[in-house]
Amino acid sequence: MRAAAAGAAHAADAAQALHRTGPAPTLSERFLRILLPFAWYRFPFVFSCCDPAVLRLIFAGTPDFAASALAALADAGHDVALVLTRADQPAGRGRAVQQSAVKQLALQRGFAVEQPRTLRDEVIQQRLYEVAADVMVVAAYGLILPAAVLQIPRLGCLNIHASLLPRWRGAAPIQRAIEAGDAETGITIMQMDEGLDTGAMRLIEREPIRPDDTGGSLHDRLAALGARAIVAALAQLEAGTLPSRPQPEAGVTYAHKLGRADAAIDWRAPAARIVDKLRAFDPVPGATATLLREGGAGETVKVWRARVAEDAAHAPGTILRADAAAGLAVACGDGVVELLELQKAGARRLPVADFLRGFPVAAGERFAVPETTLQQS
Repeated sequence: MRAAAAGAAHAADAAQALHRTGPAPTLSERFLRILLPFAWYRFPFVFSCCDPAVLRLIFAGTPDFAASALAALADAGHDVALVLTRADQPAGRGRAVQQSAVKQLALQRGFAVEQPRTLRDEVIQQRLYEVAADVMVVAAYGLILPAAVLQIPRLGCLNIHASLLPRWRGAAPIQRAIEAGDAETGITIMQMDEGLDTGAMRLIEREPIRPDDTGGSLHDRLAALGARAIVAALAQLEAGTLPSRPQPEAGVTYAHKLGRADAAIDWRAPAARIVDKLRAFDPVPGATATLLREGGAGETVKVWRARVAEDAAHAPGTILRADAAAGLAVACGDGVVELLELQKAGARRLPVADFLRGFPVAAGERFAVPETTLQQS
């Protein structure tokens, strides 16, 4: 009935368009004005090939990545009956309370919004039951969906995951894929179960990781790809043609949430891996390096861009050259990186030559090596 109603609305729009275009209507145009809306209501199956089925949705998501999918689903004509998102949080330098990207979009579109602290509460679960949704779409939501919630929608819950599962299950798949030097990633539309990104794979879209990709640029492409993928998946789901296959047991890796300790550059790593880390952590959270100064505490800076330079055998973290003309080169566990863009505390990002004019560094000085051990992907 919802699909028929949506189709009738399209038919009515078409009939109205006949009023708005051209000179005085012909006899056939007058006939179509009357016939089109009636025909769509009375015989919706005739037009089913021309209009995708409308599904009643609950959408659960929080950041920009999720907002892209919500916009695409709404634009595709689906009935977004309820939006779930995380509670408003302090953000930015002023720590002012801000609404999530999903909440902002939902309010603009006039969607109902709920911001529960947990989905284990019986009150919110009853609210979800009352929606009578066909499916719940989840994208970077941030709350665990208990078994009781997974069973509420008629067609279950679909997750938009930003990796080629089972590689990079978890919270930070985009950054971890770049950091590990992967050549490819993508989107997996997954049927959610109680595990951590362990559900059946319903649709997969692949995306190459470019040599100059950052966490930001890859995020934006995957957000757009995920939005297109979930619209395609829902069309197949309603038609009963969406495939399903379990994730393979081989190749499982975990994209652990990014923490403060992750930001520190471990100069014992190979030069190529350090360059990948800088790309992965741009723009969030940014990679950091602490310069050891004589007789005082170290000075921490952010390093945004670098490239692999010549080989050299020096202790990791040793600065091999540091001037505006020759650049800033640092020894690594395997090779050398030339730092190209840096930022000191409270300042903006600068090309290395400009940075060195305001932040003197000498050859022979060293960047600290973190105490944590190297992580293996």
